[in-house]
Amino acid sequence: MSTMTIGVIMLFGVLLLLLVLRIPIAFSLGVSAVVTAIYLDIPLANLFMKMITSMQSFVIIAAPFFVIMAQIMCDGGVTKKLMRFCDLIVGRVRGGTALVNIVVSMLFGGISGSSTADVSSIGAMLIPAMLDEGYDPDYSVAVTVTSSLEGVMIPPSQNMLFYAVAAGSGLSISTLLICGYLPGVLLTLGLCIPAVIIAKKRNYPISTFDSRGQKLRIIFEALAGLMAIVIIVVGTTCGICSATESAAIAAVYALIVSTCLYRSLTFKQFVNSFFSALPIMAMSLAIIACSNAFSYVMSYLKVPTMIINSVLSISSNPNVVIALMLVLMIFLGCFMDMGVLIFVTTPILYPLAMNIGMNPYHFGVMLVFGFALGLCTPPVGTSLFLGCKIGKIAVEDSIKAFIPFYAIMLVLLLLFAYVPDLSLCLPRWLGLAV
Repeated sequence: MSTMTIGVIMLFGVLLLLLVLRIPIAFSLGVSAVVTAIYLDIPLANLFMKMITSMQSFVIIAAPFFVIMAQIMCDGGVTKKLMRFCDLIVGRVRGGTALVNIVVSMLFGGISGSSTADVSSIGAMLIPAMLDEGYDPDYSVAVTVTSSLEGVMIPPSQNMLFYAVAAGSGLSISTLLICGYLPGVLLTLGLCIPAVIIAKKRNYPISTFDSRGQKLRIIFEALAGLMAIVIIVVGTTCGICSATESAAIAAVYALIVSTCLYRSLTFKQFVNSFFSALPIMAMSLAIIACSNAFSYVMSYLKVPTMIINSVLSISSNPNVVIALMLVLMIFLGCFMDMGVLIFVTTPILYPLAMNIGMNPYHFGVMLVFGFALGLCTPPVGTSLFLGCKIGKIAVEDSIKAFIPFYAIMLVLLLLFAYVPDLSLCLPRWLGLAV
């Protein structure tokens, strides 16, 4: 075997070995890159320089601000405000609490941008509430976990930001975030279909929340929390500020709303929120740095070129290539964390997508949603295991209830992949270049 072939085997072999040994993913990426670089006589200074330069990007600073904003809003009680607001809209139908779960995930996703944050906050309140109202545990968990994927698509999606950084081609963060809006709304509407059908079939109850005399207050408090999304979207779209600046402003706004309007966040709670967000921020930045070193070694080994040539040798038809990429995304999503997959595979799949003429923003939406499905599929699905833990049900006992929701999400994934206008029509309507 040639030196380059051995290098490829070593790079991915060491990574898989470390993952099997449950070494943190950032260390796994970094160590596998260093070991392979030593074998290939690549100066380690080049790797460390790549890691340092990746952390100097002004765009990346937006990620910690998104995290702290979401943490403050969660601890500040925005989840309860959104739940009451959604109950006013969809709570008065059969299985209304399940619809509240789905719709509030869409709204909360626009604040947290994280599937696991959605499940841990909304699920912690709504899954027990649904069980108390007579909903089956498997249905309650399935609704909560699948609807949490809405936060992956709707701004401010951290994973969209990761894709823009990994693509490294000067993509507009604001445009990319806007591209996720319509797919996120379609996902919300799509998940409502099986939720309503199953609720009527099983004769689930109608929500009993009493909002008389509180409607205006409920609406005002919910809209006040949702203004954080408006700050980010309007600020970046209208060119008022960059994505990083809008994220910082939104974080400050979240603090003001939680302390002055909701009056539910004390100084001690704020400090706790900050320290709770630190591990997430540190992990995200460490993964970004180490994945850049890993990508540098992959580029040196010409892995992207080999993948492109291998796929095109099977078929040069764009529709077939897209189908192959979707299968790969769904498969890999079952075994690795979504954020890591975006950083590792984007340098490989992005050139392939551009080779067949895909729009980079359209491809970003397809990539993010394709990997998002892995969050609710075993054996690694983090949101799935978290939801089952809250619902006190075994994963294997919940899978059957997921099947109708999986079917809807697979149909939507195909639509997002083969109908670019679903992702691109909104930014084009807003006059953004895509």
